[in-house]
This record gives sequence, structure tokens and C-alpha cells, in this order.
Amino acid sequence: MKKAMAVLAAAFLLTLPSCKKKEAVMKEATAKPAETITHIDGATVEKNLAQLSPVPIDYDHKLLSEKETRVLKLLVKASIQMDKIFLRQVDPNNPALRAELEKRKDPPFPLLTSYFDLNFGPYDRLDHHKPFVNLSRTKPLGAGFYPEDLTKEEWEAFLKAHPEQEEAFTSSFTVITRTPQGLTAVPYSHFYKGELEPAAALLKEAASLTENASLKKYLNSRAEAFLSNDYYQSDMDWMDLKDHRIEVVIGPYEVYEDNLFSYKASYESFVTLVDPAESEKMAAVTKYLDAMEKNLPMEEKYKNFSRGKSSPILVVQEVFTAGDTKAGVQTTAFNLPNDERVRQAKGSKKVMLKNIAKANYATCWVPIVKEVLAEKDLPLVSFDAYFNHVLLHEVSHGLGPGILKIGNKTSTVSKELKETYPTIEEAKADILGAWNTLFLIDKGLFPKTMEKQLAASFLGGIFRSVRFGLGEAHGGANAIILNYLQEKGAFLWDEKAGRFGVDYTRFRPALRELAKTLLTIEATGDYPGAKGLINKYNYASEALKTALDKVKNVPVDIRPLYSIEKEI
Repeated sequence: MKKAMAVLAAAFLLTLPSCKKKEAVMKEATAKPAETITHIDGATVEKNLAQLSPVPIDYDHKLLSEKETRVLKLLVKASIQMDKIFLRQVDPNNPALRAELEKRKDPPFPLLTSYFDLNFGPYDRLDHHKPFVNLSRTKPLGAGFYPEDLTKEEWEAFLKAHPEQEEAFTSSFTVITRTPQGLTAVPYSHFYKGELEPAAALLKEAASLTENASLKKYLNSRAEAFLSNDYYQSDMDWMDLKDHRIEVVIGPYEVYEDNLFSYKASYESFVTLVDPAESEKMAAVTKYLDAMEKNLPMEEKYKNFSRGKSSPILVVQEVFTAGDTKAGVQTTAFNLPNDERVRQAKGSKKVMLKNIAKANYATCWVPIVKEVLAEKDLPLVSFDAYFNHVLLHEVSHGLGPGILKIGNKTSTVSKELKETYPTIEEAKADILGAWNTLFLIDKGLFPKTMEKQLAASFLGGIFRSVRFGLGEAHGGANAIILNYLQEKGAFLWDEKAGRFGVDYTRFRPALRELAKTLLTIEATGDYPGAKGLINKYNYASEALKTALDKVKNVPVDIRPLYSIEKEI
């Protein structure tokens, strides 16, 4: 899921210093040299690295013409620039620390460097972001988006004193820096100029080679967006891609890295090849978007029928990924763009990474469910039920509230829920993914036999996600779901067997209740309600701890090895 709002260039001008002062701003914003490497945790790194199973990711060269292959490689090169930006976004000290690690060739430093690259920094994404290099340093809540010493109190006081700067400061596409003159919002296009300019040039070169008119338009407009900091038109152009073999999205989207406010978007990229036959099968779901919105368990006044309904669904084969989406656990599907203006006009695009989903299912998901699911439920799990839930999860990101009216102010769900938004939104999408799958079963799009398959597969999938850590949005969301549905009797813990099972008669009512709660929190921008739900249900029960202990030797996720990297 992906959240970012474009900001008018005029707003940035309110906060930018004069030309003479720009150099000072950038100097101030530049990270200090990395501290001397004094403390490392090589043993933990070795253990956690083993939890990521290497999987070769190749692509069918025969599907592409020579010119298309050149386009594909240029897009990968542009994507590598997203890696460089994201490394800085996680922590401004990262490039210098990475250079220090690479200098050391003695064990365990090569291992530490590899793990550093997988995590985009020295903070372990498989272990609640604990540092494994320089153990006394904790990951900044605001990552590299804000001054490290910035507090919420200072932020609120500043915006109260400077309300004219709120749009630029809360924009998804600015970095907040501290200068002698005070806090300043610097546009991404300026702050990451060294990476964005070469990325833009590579996109323009790829655009000049492609013969697909819609892809050419998107690549050119996205290149311009990198330089202008206005991503609206290129997001619109991405939604209009058609008759294309190469599916690519590149830019700033997800706000998960910003744990201070969940405002700032991280750079990422997906370079994929479209599977037309599989995409055609999935397209039938889009005919039910209005019906699914109508069926949401929430008050009628909160239902949103104004969002665009083009909402294409694509099944693709991943060729390469970069930045935010590459870090730690791997994405199996995504729903973009996150700009609510684009969603209002055109909806959103759901992209299913089938080769990644299949690899994850076989490597991680199946071994987990064999250990934690009740014997009676095991025969019901299936890849189709798993994959359909992933699809409807992404569809569900585009359903429900988006733009809110709070008093006289127009806002968005993400801005109102602040740092709680990623966890609440992922919980909503997961619950609605199951709820909407049941709805489509009722409508006859999926077979009736899938109802129990869904419930069993849904329960099994929870244990994969919570292994990402309860502080991570997907992991925390699934802990909430497990504990809530267990409280309602839909999920059952058999202490003697050490396994979880499903009460199929209580599954649907429990889904309805939690869905209504989550949707109402979002529709009303209920920040205290969001915090209360997270505080109550996002925890590791003794049953969950027991289940997770049983699967400690199962890979947490796959580690893609992209063959195209050897070709560029």
C-alpha cells in the first residue's frame, strides 16, 4: 500500500531559503561522518540472514524484443538510484557507515555488509529494528526525513506559529532540516538531486526507445516529476498504461519508514513483465468494486462511491525491485498510487507479483501452516485461496474512506491517523480482503468451497506476517487481527496440541465486527481510537509466542537474487 500527496510548487517556495542560502541548507542537512565501528552483533546477523531463503528470480528473455530488453535494463539502472536514495532516507548516516563496513574484510564484516544491504542500514527489520552495528544507536523515529532531535511538541508548536507552511511541512515529498534560521522544508527534487537527475535521464532514454505510446508518456512525465517534485500527472499517466509488456512504477510512495508522523514517502521501484492471460482472469473482480463498497460493514454516510473505478488488476512477473520495497521482507502485491486525487479520478492499480507470491508460498507459508494449523484445517489451505486474499487485500486498500471532512477542513485518513495509519490501514486491508473474498464467493465469482479454504488460509497467513515484527505495519496489523478474532471465538487455540484452528461459524461475524471498527476509525479520523485499538490488541500472547517458537527454523521470507543484475 502506498501513500503520498503531491504538493504545489508554490508551497515549497514558502519554505525554501534564498539561492545564496541553499548551499548552507544542504550542508546542514548532510549527515555527519559515521562513528567508529565499535560494537557489532555478528552472531545474530548470521542467524537472521539464514532466515531469508535465497531464490533466483529470472525472466523470459524470449518475451522481449532487443529494443525492449534495452528499455528493461535502463529501468533497472534508474531503479538502482532509488536504492541510493532510500539508503539515505532510512538514516542519513548510512552511506558513510556502509563505506566503513566495506573497508573491513575480516570476519564477520563481509556478512555484516551483506545484511546491512538487505536491511538498507544497521537496523534489523526481522528483529524490531534492533541495531546490529554500533548497538547503542537506535533507529531515529523520523528516519532521515527530519532532524534527529525533532520532537512532536516542537513540530506542533512550529506549525501553530507558521500555519502557512503546514502544506509543505506535511507533504510526502519534503525533507525537514534544521538551519540557523529554523526548520525548513526542502523538496525531494532538491535534496536528492544527485540521484534523481541521473534517474530522470535514464527514464528519458528508456522513453526514447520504447514503441509503446503510453509507456513513453509515463516515463517522460515521471522523469519530469523527479525534477519538479510534482508527481500527480505521472501517477495519472501510470494509471493509463495499456497494451504494454513492461510494467514499471518508480518513485516515492510508502510512508512506513516515517515512524514519527507517517507523512514522508520512501523511494522504490518495481520493474516487471505483464502476464496478459492471468491479468485477464483477475479483471473480473473490478466489475464488483461498487458492490463491494456498498457491502462494507459501516454507516452509509461514510461509504465512498466517488473514487475512480478504472482500477485495473495486473498479474506480473517481477524482474527487479529497489528501495523501500526491497528492504527486509518482500512484497507479493501492491496497490498504487496513493495520491487521493488520483484515486478520486481513476481509482488505483492492483499489481500481483505472481512469481514472488509462488516462491513465498512454497518456501515460507506452507512450512509455517504445517506447524501451527490444527490438523482438521490443514487440508483446506490452498494457493488459490492465499492468492485471492492477497488480490482482495490490495483491492481493499482502494475501498472505504480516503479524503475526509473534519469540521471545516479537508484532510486525508493518513494525515489524521498520523503514525498509527500504516498499521490500521494494513489491518483494514487484510480484514476487508477476507470480507470481500467471502462477498465474491456469495456472488458466485469464486466457488463455495473456497469459503473454508479462505478462513484456514487467512489464519495461516497471519503467522507469516507477525514474524516481520509487531512494530512493522503488516506484523502489527496481523497481531491485532489474531488477538481480536481469538477474543471473538473465531480463532481457537489448542494448548495441548500447540495449534490454532478456525470456528467457521464465528469467522464471518468476527470479520464484520473488526472491519466495522477499522473502517469507522478511518472514516472519522479517530486518532485516539486507532491508538487504543493498537495498544489493546497489538501484542504477542503466550499462544502466539508458542506458535512462533515452533516455526523459528522456517525461513521468514525469500531473498530474491535477480539475474538481470548480472546483465547490466
